[in-house]
Amino acid sequence: MRNAIPNILTAVNIVLGMLAIIFTFQGAFICAAWFIIAALVADGLDGRVARYLGISSDFGKELDSLCDLVSFGVAPAILAYAFMLKDFGVAGYLIAAAFATCGALRLARFNVNTSTVKGYFMGLPIPTAGCVVATFVMLGMKPSGCFFPLMVAVFAYLMISTIKYPDFKGKGGEPVRLIPAVTSGAIGIYILYLTLSSFLFVPFFVYSIFGILNTLFGLFDRRSAT
Repeated sequence: MRNAIPNILTAVNIVLGMLAIIFTFQGAFICAAWFIIAALVADGLDGRVARYLGISSDFGKELDSLCDLVSFGVAPAILAYAFMLKDFGVAGYLIAAAFATCGALRLARFNVNTSTVKGYFMGLPIPTAGCVVATFVMLGMKPSGCFFPLMVAVFAYLMISTIKYPDFKGKGGEPVRLIPAVTSGAIGIYILYLTLSSFLFVPFFVYSIFGILNTLFGLFDRRSAT
C-alpha cells in the first residue's frame, strides 16, 4: 500500500482533469478552472510524497505524464474552446487542438531529455500553460478582438519552444537575471492593480513572461561577451 500512495495521488490528478472537462461541457467554466488548479496541487504532491517515501518507478513517471496531458493539455484546451475559441470558427478549434498537441510534444521532450536537461525546463512546463488558461477564465473577462485566441496560441508555442525556465531546484540552467525578474514582477503588480481578482493568474503569467525576458537578456549577455 505504501508504494501505491504516490500513484494514487497521480491518479487523483487525472480524475480532477476529467472533472474539469465534464464541468466545461456543463458550462460551469469557473468550476472547471478550479479543478485544473486542484489538479496542479495533486501533481505537485505526488512527486514530493514519492521522494519523501523514497519511492520512484518508471511506471509512476509515465503515469504522471499521461495525467498531466489530460489535466493541463486537453482540459484547458477544451475549456478555452468552450469559453471563447468557439467564436472564432475553424481557427478556434485549430488553436485548441494545437494547445493540446503542443502539450503532448512538451511532455514527450521532457521525458526523453531528463538525463541531459538539468537545472531548468526547456520550454514552458505544461502545468503552467494549462493554469494560465484556467486562471484567465477565472477572471470572467472576454476581451474583444483576437486577444484570447492569440494568447492561447502563444502559450501553446511556449511549451515547445527552447526558452529556458528555471526549476529552482538545481544548477546548470539559465541564471536568474535582475532586470527580467524586476520587469516581470512589475508587470504582475500592474495586473494586480488593474484587478485584484487576478491574484491566481499573475504568478503563472509572470513566470511565463520571466522565462522569455531572462532568455533574451541571456542572448544579449553572450553576444556582448564575444
